[in-house]
Amino acid sequence: MNKMTRNEKLLLACIAVPLGVGILSSLFSGGGMKEFAALRQPPLAPPGWIFPLVWTVLYVLMGLASYLVLISGAEQKDILKALTAYGYQLIANFLWPVFFFDFGWYLFSFLWLVLLWWLILVTAKLFYRISKPAAYLMIPYLVWVTFAGYLNLGIWWLS
Repeated sequence: MNKMTRNEKLLLACIAVPLGVGILSSLFSGGGMKEFAALRQPPLAPPGWIFPLVWTVLYVLMGLASYLVLISGAEQKDILKALTAYGYQLIANFLWPVFFFDFGWYLFSFLWLVLLWWLILVTAKLFYRISKPAAYLMIPYLVWVTFAGYLNLGIWWLS
């Protein structure tokens, strides 16, 4: 049987981290999609089954991006700075569903999404300095969080 290389293990770990954040976050906000379906939603709101699918893809892309940064060969201080920003945006990502679904703080959640969007942008810029493909992998995430902001604001407005 073939042993996994160090880079293959690192890749799996990099993908597991954001997936783990997503899984933990969904566990903390248990019935979130049921609650979401019951809310008055703005136009263009997708069906609930879309969200876990999209988030899974986005978490994998984030993990790939962080892996590309880690193996880039860039200076350690630059990698550390980029991955620190990445960690902050993962924390913000983790907390949003708690604020939105558990506490029902729709306006605060929207403002939190603005912070998350900015943290993603900062992360993507720092990744870009190290690995352009890593930064490009963050673009769908930024677009989705923009759309999530629209949905969040619309729900607040309609509630």
